[in-house]
Amino acid sequence: MRYSPLFFILVFLLCSCSKEKGQLVYVEANQQQGFNFPYFVFLPNEMPADKEHYLIVEPNNSGFASDKFEEHLEKARRLASNSYYLGSYIAQQLQHPLLVPVFPRSKTDWQIYTHALDRDVMNQHDNELERLDLQLLAMIDDAKKRLNSMGFITNDKILMTGFSASGTFANRFSLLHPEEILALAAGGLNGLLMLPTDSLLGKPLSYPLGTHDFESRFEKTFNNQAFQSLPQFLFMGELDDNDAIPFADGYDTDERDLIYLLLGEEMQPQRWNRCREIYRNHRINATVKTYPQIGHQHPQVVKEEVLEFFRSAIRKAEVRE
Repeated sequence: MRYSPLFFILVFLLCSCSKEKGQLVYVEANQQQGFNFPYFVFLPNEMPADKEHYLIVEPNNSGFASDKFEEHLEKARRLASNSYYLGSYIAQQLQHPLLVPVFPRSKTDWQIYTHALDRDVMNQHDNELERLDLQLLAMIDDAKKRLNSMGFITNDKILMTGFSASGTFANRFSLLHPEEILALAAGGLNGLLMLPTDSLLGKPLSYPLGTHDFESRFEKTFNNQAFQSLPQFLFMGELDDNDAIPFADGYDTDERDLIYLLLGEEMQPQRWNRCREIYRNHRINATVKTYPQIGHQHPQVVKEEVLEFFRSAIRKAEVRE
């Protein structure tokens, strides 16, 4: 991917003007290291060097499709540095670093919903969008090496969060790579979770609905044990009416028909409760919560509960060690 000189000037300005308390580091795309797009790392002020840190990861979600990469870059910068967003809030409260990738979401190829890690993007081969999940893992590895070179100690596992499309990305990523994550918090999920099963009521569930084609698609076995033990906090607002299922950018007709047939056309409480029940029946270590009188948002009460969830997960990990 090539950028104009104006782009690099923009990056310099973006990385020099963070309004929050911390340092925003921009890392260029590096195909040799396995990632075709850049990413941001936010380092909160006074991040101690004498304790182990967990890298927090929040996938970027621009909220729109655009062929102008600079627009996705700007939204990712805000996501990384503004404590309004879950990842940056958690990073600043815990004083742990935050990684935000800058994946594009094309207006021309609108059906490829990169920010939700949908089936269309996971069908990409021999182009820069191939296996965004592996590209994110490569970014994580690269970021940890950079942090280590700066004198910071990082744990092997990450904390992951997301909201709306990025929450869906995080949910799907957690089934692909549960062993990489210490704890996951995601919300605004359209009343739908990727299910840790290959079928439901005799109907096969392929990605991103379930694990039927997992081994053939990803060339590895679904790590059910790791996913079962992964602490998760999954939430929706009671008044949330942001349902992505009816729209063709997020779901094809066959996916939509299966969702409506097996889980329900009504987003909540019907579909959301059905997903909650399936996770419980499969003994997934997940709190699936509905917040009363809240819409498609994550106000302070939500952020504080997510923060305590991550603090608890870290405390339990420290006890195990």
